[in-house]
Amino acid sequence: MTNGNGTPPEAAQAPQLNVLAQYTKDLSFENPNAPGSLQQQSQPPQINIQINVNANNLSEQEFEVTLSVEGKAETAGKVMFSFELAYAGVFRIVNVPKENLHPLVMIECPRLLFPFAREIIATAVRDGGFPPLMLDPVDFVGLYRQNMERQMAAQGQAGQA
Repeated sequence: MTNGNGTPPEAAQAPQLNVLAQYTKDLSFENPNAPGSLQQQSQPPQINIQINVNANNLSEQEFEVTLSVEGKAETAGKVMFSFELAYAGVFRIVNVPKENLHPLVMIECPRLLFPFAREIIATAVRDGGFPPLMLDPVDFVGLYRQNMERQMAAQGQAGQA
């Protein structure tokens, strides 16, 4: 039995996640203390990385997801380098139950974007005169849970006020 266009009904209802586009929205790299920062340092730098995920509905089935990564390397109180990257993708999501849509957008979409963002950052740091910075894999499930807990706590405080 088919659904009228030659495909079985169960195939027509299969969940789909398609990447329609990927792009750099914003990229900044700063090496404010060069050439001094390029000299051999007595100790390894302290590297601080922050990652955030945002999503916007473009239509009922299309979402723009932006993976924001900021980082800074410091040694002896001086900035060696800093960077900011906003890397985004447009995703089409079809036949996913409403209750699964938000986790899919906020976990799976950034997971697909991350390897590309990681490569852009490694290249920018290398081109800035340093060894490439290879970011560790990110636990987007943990990040999602942490953000949801933070939102629940904020809503709880707002409800008590």
